[in-house]
Amino acid sequence: MSDSYSLRPLGEVMRLDIQRTPMKPATTYRLAGVLNTGQGLVAKGEFNGGDTEYAAMNVLRVDQVVMRKLTAWEGPITVVPAAFDGFVVSNEFPTFTLGPELMPDWMRHVCRSPRLWAEMKNRVSGTVQRRKRLNPEQLLQIQLPIPPREVQGRVVEILDAVDDQIAALGTESEVLEGILGSLRSDLPETGHQLISDVLLGIDSGKSVQAGGEASVEDEYRILKLSAVQRGWFKPAEAKVLTDDAAFSASHVVKDGDLLITRANTPERVGFVAIARNVPDGTFMPDLIWRLRVDEGRVSVDYLEHALSSRELRTQISGTAGGTSKSMVKINKRGFGAVRVPIPPLPEQREYVRRCAAVIAGITAIRAEEARLRKFRAGLLSGLLDRTIDIEYAKLEV
Repeated sequence: MSDSYSLRPLGEVMRLDIQRTPMKPATTYRLAGVLNTGQGLVAKGEFNGGDTEYAAMNVLRVDQVVMRKLTAWEGPITVVPAAFDGFVVSNEFPTFTLGPELMPDWMRHVCRSPRLWAEMKNRVSGTVQRRKRLNPEQLLQIQLPIPPREVQGRVVEILDAVDDQIAALGTESEVLEGILGSLRSDLPETGHQLISDVLLGIDSGKSVQAGGEASVEDEYRILKLSAVQRGWFKPAEAKVLTDDAAFSASHVVKDGDLLITRANTPERVGFVAIARNVPDGTFMPDLIWRLRVDEGRVSVDYLEHALSSRELRTQISGTAGGTSKSMVKINKRGFGAVRVPIPPLPEQREYVRRCAAVIAGITAIRAEEARLRKFRAGLLSGLLDRTIDIEYAKLEV
C-alpha cells in the first residue's frame, strides 16, 4: 500500500471569502445555523432587518464552507447546499470559497470527519471552555491529505452510498416506530385504575453539579434527562459525577428500574422507560423519578408501553405545570391521579408481546445503522491515508 496523500494546509486550497449585507428595515432575511459534527445547516426562521441589533450579516453562498467560531471544538462546519444559498448568519460564522482543487461534495464529507474536528479542537483559543473560539486563520492552518479531484470523486461516490444505506435504515426504523406507537395506543379494554394504586412508591433523584459527558472509563455518572426517551432508555446519556458522597443507595439506577422524567419540555415531560444495560455507578438526578411497581398486579413492561401510549401520554402531560413554556413539571400527586387500564396479567403479557415484536425489529435496524455509522467514521480516514483501497471499499459498500 502506498503512502497517504500529501498533507497540505487548507489555506492552499480554499480562502476566506465573506460577503456582508446590511440589515435594512422592512426587508425579510432568512437566518441559518450550523450544526455540530459537520451535520449541516438548520433554518432558524425569518426576521425583519429592522428588528435585529446587527448592522450587517454574512451571506451564505452555495458550495462555500461555513463554520462557527464559537465552540468550534464541537465541529460546527459544513458546505453550504443550494437550499441555503442566500441565507444570512452573524459574524460568528465566517465563510470560505473552495479552490479548483477541491470538490464541494468531497469537502462536505471532510467536514464530517473526526480528524478535522480534532484539528479544530487543538487550535481553539480562550480561557473558558464554552467561550473558546477558532479564528478563520487557524482553520486555514489545518493540514489534511488532499487527493486529486478524480480520487475525491470516487471517495464521494463510496461515502454517499454508505449514507444512502444509513438513510434507508432510518426510514425503515421510522415506519416501525409508527407501528409501535399504534400498538401501544391499542390499550386493553378494561377498567381504569389510579396509577398510585399499582405503585409501591416513587423514588426521587438528587440535584448535583456534574461535569462533562461521561465515558465508559468514568467510575461514577449521573443520568441526563435525555437518557429516558418515550419507551427507550439510553444509558450513554450521562454526565461525569466526580463525587458520589452526596448520594445514597436509593439514588443508584439498576437494570429493570422503571424511570420517568418529572420535568422537561411539554412534549417530553413524563417520558417513561425501563433502565437496561446500566453501567455500575450510575445515579438518578432530581429531574427523574423511579416508579416502584406492585408486580403482583401489573408488570413493569406493561407500564412502560402503556404509559408511552398517546392516551396516557396526554393524561400525564396534562398534569404538568410551571411558569416557563420551555420547562414544565409533574408532581407526585398529579401523576398518581392518572388512570391506567389494568387488565389481568395474561392480557398484559399479550399486549407486551405485540409491542416487543416490533421493538425487536427496531433494535435490529438500529444496530445495523450503528454498525454502518462506525464503519463510515473510519472510512474517510482510511481512504485518505490509503490503508483502505478504494476498490475494496466499493465492494464492502
